[in-house]
Amino acid sequence: MSGILQNKVAVITGGTRGLGLEIARAYAVEGARVVIASRSKTSVSQALSFLQHEGFSAAGMPCNVASRDEVKRLAAFALDTFSGLDIWVNNAAVSAPYGPTAAIEPDAFEDVLHTNILGVYHGAQIALQYFLASNQGKLINILGEGARKPRPMQNAYTSTKAWVKSFTLALASEYKDTGIGIFAFNPGLMETEFVQNVQAIQGYEERLKPFVTVRKLLSQPPEIPAQKAVWLASAATDAITGLEVNQMTTGKMLAGMSRFLINKISGKPQVEIKMIVTTIPPASEYPQK
Repeated sequence: MSGILQNKVAVITGGTRGLGLEIARAYAVEGARVVIASRSKTSVSQALSFLQHEGFSAAGMPCNVASRDEVKRLAAFALDTFSGLDIWVNNAAVSAPYGPTAAIEPDAFEDVLHTNILGVYHGAQIALQYFLASNQGKLINILGEGARKPRPMQNAYTSTKAWVKSFTLALASEYKDTGIGIFAFNPGLMETEFVQNVQAIQGYEERLKPFVTVRKLLSQPPEIPAQKAVWLASAATDAITGLEVNQMTTGKMLAGMSRFLINKISGKPQVEIKMIVTTIPPASEYPQK
């Protein structure tokens, strides 16, 4: 049975776990041939085993998106493997420890910038080279916390997502008459390893406790936003570009809070929300109190 992405070739960076893997699976369910990538060779192998065990057409390779040469090899790999390139999802992202900016080691902060900013630039620029040759293709850049407003104590990650939003919408304007769809997609808060295993600067761990309640109210499984990513990649968005799509709308936030309150009043067991916090010492140059 054919799907709405039948025979499309999709590259998903950061595609070995969480939202990236769910997008890859959702695309494959709809008939796409998917190429996944992450820094870890082991993670790529495990994710491919999962996808191929379900009978999907999938390939993958390790790729550090901060390296332009590695992203070029990823695109070439997709073309060599599946003889095409129709969809590119810039999903790979990392975060720095929770805490004040000056307390974070510069190397950790710069790693976020290189992955979340240069990674999106490299993926977009290289994908566009192929898309422009045929005046078709879908480029989807994943947003996140910080795209709407600044978030103190998460400055490394959240400021990069504000950049991704601006970059994506400007890119869409530049190429609005080419037939290429360029989209910014904010999947909202999800229950993935990204929020379940976090780091915090020593002395700031307690400030993360309210986040557990926020997740109980608002988080969703990544399978839900993955379906919206299918829609963005499909023919439904042909001749459309420059969309900023937010999975977590005000209505959905209110619905989530209502469900939480109803379940609590009725005594219905709540979904267990786990969070493992690893304490990180402040940067060596940071003044000690």
